Amino acid sequence: MDDDSRYEAVRSRDARFDGTFFTAVSTTGIYCRPSCPALTPKRHHVTFYRSAAAAQGAGYRACRRCRPDTVPGSVEWNVRADAVARAMRMIADGVVDREGVAGLAARLGYSSRQVQRQLTAELGAGPLALARAQRAHAARVLLQTTALPVTEIAFAAGFASVRQFNDTVRTVYATTPSGLRGAKDPPQDGDGVALRLAYRGAYDTRGVFDFLAPRAVPGVEEMSGQPGDRRYRRTLALPHAHAVAEVGERGGPGWLPCRLHLADVRDLATAVQRLRRLFDLDADPEAVTERIGPDPLLGPLAAAHPGVRSPGAADGAELAARAVLGQQVTVTAARTLAGRLVRAHGKPLPAADGTLTHLFPGPRTLAGADLADLGLPGARRAALRTVMAALADGTVQLDPGADRADAEARLLALRGVGPWTAGYVRMRALGDPDVFLPGDAGLRHGLAALGAPTGRAAARARAEPWRPWRSYAVHLLWRAATSG
Repeated sequence: MDDDSRYEAVRSRDARFDGTFFTAVSTTGIYCRPSCPALTPKRHHVTFYRSAAAAQGAGYRACRRCRPDTVPGSVEWNVRADAVARAMRMIADGVVDREGVAGLAARLGYSSRQVQRQLTAELGAGPLALARAQRAHAARVLLQTTALPVTEIAFAAGFASVRQFNDTVRTVYATTPSGLRGAKDPPQDGDGVALRLAYRGAYDTRGVFDFLAPRAVPGVEEMSGQPGDRRYRRTLALPHAHAVAEVGERGGPGWLPCRLHLADVRDLATAVQRLRRLFDLDADPEAVTERIGPDPLLGPLAAAHPGVRSPGAADGAELAARAVLGQQVTVTAARTLAGRLVRAHGKPLPAADGTLTHLFPGPRTLAGADLADLGLPGARRAALRTVMAALADGTVQLDPGADRADAEARLLALRGVGPWTAGYVRMRALGDPDVFLPGDAGLRHGLAALGAPTGRAAARARAEPWRPWRSYAVHLLWRAATSG
């Protein structure tokens, strides 16, 4: 888009571009999301920025009306696989807060100076500024949804000092932390941190919850309620401690309700990002529909299920273990095996939370586990230990900023890992929107239900027009298989 196109999006208050760019108004000193309901400013008063951090760095403060810090993330960082996109995914996961810019650079394989230069050139802000913008948002959420003391919130949000916290809040929100707390959201029932997880465009809520429900691993996940009003709950192993997250099916226009019970509030931003990946909340459904909608095979399905999503994973290593367990068995059988694995090797919560009792076992635990009591064939037990050992020693990396092609190649080099497993991990653990699984039984059934050839070569050729959104096509085909 050029600036004239961006201005037209602002004039029409087009929410599809929320998070893709930000609008700063020189006469007010405020930056907004494109869909802000305020009076549209004159064109010569407007400057556009690729990131909230860049707008803040230019001296603008966040609009209190449209809250530009709460928009969905740019889908660009999920689609692209270059260093900038990988850096953005890692910053969102809290890598800069935990490991600094040097840690981020090391994960990317670049120098700190190169990372700074690339991010600044494309986004107008470096990694520290981008991380600071995220910390400011985390601080606002904690101030407005919890009763934690302000000093505790400062460190929980990732700030190095209370002074830095106060200065940032004044810069970003043009008020003090106490003032921000006074403008808090309407009170919410229950404890924990209440959030609204934003998304853009249509969202196939039922499809996502229908996908997660039969795969919910006992002890780690649960789905309750009736379709249309279900609640998905799960445990999360986070950098500082554990958490229990709950996401509701019934939300409002553009958001899903969420409540987080954090053992350590410093994990807030990371927990939110992992849920966003799991529910694929940063997707661009308009772009998917534009590509798949005209297709005579999938177009009718896409129209029948607007806002189709490709659910990711809350933890890459967990998803990899579940993918190995799911080799050549049904979804129900894979869920049963994963439940046994959790009971035998998962870390128990300090206290059960309903049916949630454990954290999913980590790679180091499973790499050295016997696994004989799971009822798995010997070859699959060996494959699971091999994959977990590769994750534990860093041979394979499945963190949010991992190189997708490299991770898939390294997985395929491991004994017992085939194309389906590596592709499924790439699609869900790494959030790749363009993965096709021609060997998947459910996908072949979907193709057959639609009257399309099911051979692998024919399926691959038929999927070419769906690039770069083949992961979404896979979900539509799975839908066709189950609805037929």
